[in-house]
Amino acid sequence: MQSAFSRIVAVCSLCWKHYTMEFPMRSLRPPEDKMAPTTTIETITITRPLKVIAFICGLMVMVLLVLALVSNEWLMAAGWRQGLFSHCIGETAPTPLPFNVKNQAPDCYKARDVAYIKIAAGLCIVALVTDAMATILTGIGLKTSDYRTKYKFYRIAVYVMILSLISVLMALVVYPVCFAAELNEGNRMVWEFGWAYGVGWGSAIFLFGAVVLLLCDKESEEIYYKERKVGGA
Repeated sequence: MQSAFSRIVAVCSLCWKHYTMEFPMRSLRPPEDKMAPTTTIETITITRPLKVIAFICGLMVMVLLVLALVSNEWLMAAGWRQGLFSHCIGETAPTPLPFNVKNQAPDCYKARDVAYIKIAAGLCIVALVTDAMATILTGIGLKTSDYRTKYKFYRIAVYVMILSLISVLMALVVYPVCFAAELNEGNRMVWEFGWAYGVGWGSAIFLFGAVVLLLCDKESEEIYYKERKVGGA
């Protein structure tokens, strides 16, 4: 019986050897050119137009505040123009001059030594400097590719822009309120605010718009994720 079993094993070995020679086994690993595709996730950062508009508003505010600071037409009356740093007397200015100013030849002179004029000028300068800082921060945020760093710049820009807005609003309120307190010394029946004062309000409107645009444009709106398959047949 043992001899018969040995014969069966020998026959099976010969059959297996013959089968493997006729049909060699193939590797179970797929060829390299037919590897399974892999999926990668790409982060795409898109610059939203609202951020760009906020940056442009910041630039406009800088221009408007410079015009308001250098102009001498914040307050006007017959033969009299008053700004933050100077006042001008016209050739046909009736006397006595406003605010007990001594009779002077028609020309422009240094602004009167009055507290509210100095305060308004200082607040406008603060508004200009802080707006310039906020605009630069917004521009850096637009250029930065890392979205975390980008929103740090945007967040700081919002706070600085709010400070600029508060400064210019205080200047625009302090100036007319304090002027009304000395109106009895104006020696003029008709007074009006000039275009430079209106430009100040224009800068406040642009500042408010820039703050709203930076606050309303949500962080997730700039970040997109895209799946891309790499490899495969």
